[in-house]
Amino acid sequence: MSDMEIVFPGGKKVTALWHGFEIKTDQPAGGGGEASAPTPFDLFLASLGTCAGIFALGFIQSRGLSAEGFKITVSFEQDPATHLLAKTAMKITLPKDFPPKYKDAVIKAAEQCLVKRTMDNPPKFEITAE
Repeated sequence: MSDMEIVFPGGKKVTALWHGFEIKTDQPAGGGGEASAPTPFDLFLASLGTCAGIFALGFIQSRGLSAEGFKITVSFEQDPATHLLAKTAMKITLPKDFPPKYKDAVIKAAEQCLVKRTMDNPPKFEITAE
């Protein structure tokens, strides 16, 4: 198992220490924070799009194609009762002159995202305290 350390620098700020990076989060001002960083849930949502993006980008680059104009737009729906994520939709904007024969393949590449695949097969959670 790998260990990520979570520290609390003050207020509503929570920071993850991982592989030499400080991944900072905060809460909005209305939630008692300073809105100085994304919320933890914002980072989770961003991880979905950036993960799909790196897999799709890898496909494009491996074919020697231009990635100019390539982007992914991620839309989310939350269940109003539970506030949990109910639906995620990703729209891939392909680069200009992208070969149509690769359209399905770039979608499949994005679907290989480890974050998505982990959500498809969620891990067991164990929380303890000392």
